[in-house]
Amino acid sequence: MELLNLPAPAKLNLFLHITGRLPNGYHELQSVFVLIDLCDRIDLRMTQDGQIHRTGDVIGDVEKDLCVRAARLLKEKTGCPLGVAIHVEKKIPSGAGMGGGSSDAATTLMGLNRLWNLGLSKAELMEMAPKLGADVPFFLLGTNAWVEGIGEKLTPIDIPETLFEVIWPGVHQGTPEIFSHKDLTRDTERVTMTFFADALAKNKWSRWGHNDLEPIVRRVNPEVAKVFELLPDFRMTGSGSAVFKPTDEPLAKGVLENFPQKWQHFLVKSFTIHPLLSA
Repeated sequence: MELLNLPAPAKLNLFLHITGRLPNGYHELQSVFVLIDLCDRIDLRMTQDGQIHRTGDVIGDVEKDLCVRAARLLKEKTGCPLGVAIHVEKKIPSGAGMGGGSSDAATTLMGLNRLWNLGLSKAELMEMAPKLGADVPFFLLGTNAWVEGIGEKLTPIDIPETLFEVIWPGVHQGTPEIFSHKDLTRDTERVTMTFFADALAKNKWSRWGHNDLEPIVRRVNPEVAKVFELLPDFRMTGSGSAVFKPTDEPLAKGVLENFPQKWQHFLVKSFTIHPLLSA
């Protein structure tokens, strides 16, 4: 049986502005999402039994796993009679704001589209993706992007290849807790993409904007607050708990040795295109 071994890259939010809240409770935002070379690995092996099997690193209820849900969604849309054995090796921390679950789902969709010979276009896959999660369309788009709306409005943007320090403090941060917090700023002024493009042209993009979720996470998550005590010039990605900083000089070994044992340090590079698309 054919077997695919595929990467599922993480992302960083260079900034994250919450610009409003819709009547249905969803938040409107503006952000730039950047793909990085910290990747989960997804093995897909075609089966003839029509079933979806999931092994490897499973977080929570396997029935709610995003890879499983992605495979089921494809079967429902196409009526494909084939099955798949999905094995996931996790490298992207869970609850870190780096989009690991969404990226796994997107890679599963792209991989099964090929493995099952479904012939769906990228546009068709992206149309299905919001049913799985707000970040899934971005990973299917496959390029760094200016992001608006509730995360569904994506405009490709060129970000220079960049080295980032990423620190994950070893704790999960739930997204709903932060977006529902009564003190969350929800009225950051909306801007056009040209503001960020101007910062790009002047090479001042890396510290442009801010993350509206960061003050709330620092308040409710003591471990994240501790990260910022030690690394005040870092910025949080997504709803946390990971933080990052563009760098030319990696943190010194002596600095890393002073971190708490459960903290994880990643030195990553940005992608200009999703590795599945570049392949």
